[in-house]
Amino acid sequence: MKINEIPTFYTIDDLIRTVEELGFLPYFQNNIPGFSVEEHCDPRYFSENIDGPWEWKGPVIRESKCVYGKYFQKKAGFISKKWFADFMNYRRDGYDFDARFNDHLATNRQRQLFELLDQQDSMLSITMREHLGLKKGQEESVINQLFMMGYITTSDFVYKKTKKGIPYGWGVARYATIERYYGDDYIQKAYLKDPVESYRNIIEHLKSITDAAEDDVIKLIRL
Repeated sequence: MKINEIPTFYTIDDLIRTVEELGFLPYFQNNIPGFSVEEHCDPRYFSENIDGPWEWKGPVIRESKCVYGKYFQKKAGFISKKWFADFMNYRRDGYDFDARFNDHLATNRQRQLFELLDQQDSMLSITMREHLGLKKGQEESVINQLFMMGYITTSDFVYKKTKKGIPYGWGVARYATIERYYGDDYIQKAYLKDPVESYRNIIEHLKSITDAAEDDVIKLIRL
């Protein structure tokens, strides 16, 4: 599939199939025209009265075991399990988190949040904030930094429910380290490649599905 073949999204299955076939799918419009969920969804599905891409994110994550987070120019998007190994390896530059911190490439707050999150299968941001004694909103910038470095993902969304058990409102994200989400075997296999090889694999793949110039692809995925 190429981006000019992306169908209009009417169902969760439409979105899952597209994420799995393309491997990468930003959520919002970006520097590559046509390469986003936003541009291929019936506008009605962004309304508050009809379930659409906002509500589909959790099911897409659970059913396809893809990752979702702020990976593209600090904006959200999906990456399939198959392609995240290369993406993670490129963004981490071959470093596990301890090695990154020891080489002074991560801050103490990033380390604290990563280690806290890695002690659990997943965690809400409010719980992380309370554990670390942060003010409201302080954890968000650190979470976004860990997304961009390829160390965490959104593992699901939690919704408030009515007395009848019907979900409503904005979903609250649960976060997980990639180590917890995919397991150590996945991580170790990803590290077998040279990060430069992973980077080139991503560039060539994105050029092939978007027909975008290499500079535009680099702009979308660079750290």
